[in-house]
Amino acid sequence: MSRAVVVTGASRGIGRAVAETFAAGGDRVAVHYGARRGAAEETLAGLAGSGHVLVGGDVGTPQGAEAVVEAAVDGLGGVDVLINNAAVNVAHPLDRTSFEDWQHAWRQIVDVNLLGAAHLSYCAARNMIEREVEGRIINIGSRGAFRGEPDHPAYGASKAALQAMGQSLAVHLAPYGIGVASVAPGFVQTERVAERLTDEVRQQSPFGRVASPRDIAAAVHHLASPEALWSSGAVLDVNGASYLR
Repeated sequence: MSRAVVVTGASRGIGRAVAETFAAGGDRVAVHYGARRGAAEETLAGLAGSGHVLVGGDVGTPQGAEAVVEAAVDGLGGVDVLINNAAVNVAHPLDRTSFEDWQHAWRQIVDVNLLGAAHLSYCAARNMIEREVEGRIINIGSRGAFRGEPDHPAYGASKAALQAMGQSLAVHLAPYGIGVASVAPGFVQTERVAERLTDEVRQQSPFGRVASPRDIAAAVHHLASPEALWSSGAVLDVNGASYLR
């Protein structure tokens, strides 16, 4: 059966690959974007199948997150799967950042990466509960939640909190048949981090490379599948053995 899938931050990178993977599997996808409408339209145009919709909005505010889910419900008829992928990451090393910029970075990152995902999860889960759907929520976390992010501490903290939130929701939503899990990627070959992908970074993995967006999308698609219900609560490392815990 075709599911209604919301992918936040789907204009490029991991989000685009996730949207493409679900569409190729026969699902209908709400392609969300924050500011890159043109890129999101390219994602939408490239999806297999039909019934997909474009949804814009700022998930960094409660009202924006609620509106995104409402638009997806209107366009798809409901939400069966939510992929919390939208994220912000700006460098703010403590020893080289003013206190004002430090505060701004933390607020911006936490608003989108953690609170945005929390509000989206609330709205999507309530829709699943009302419709008695055994849905899925999958969070895109990060290896940095465990390994540390010295120049991006708010990012690492937000991803650690996101993964912990996912585990709490996994316990709370299980009686409704809703599964919640997270993936924790390392570096991924995307436009956003292209300048950071040095040979040294690639050699962090014994495979000698970083992940492709499709590597992450494959793990997300599996965790959202009916067969993976018993992985609810899991945080799956998808980092090519670059960091083991």
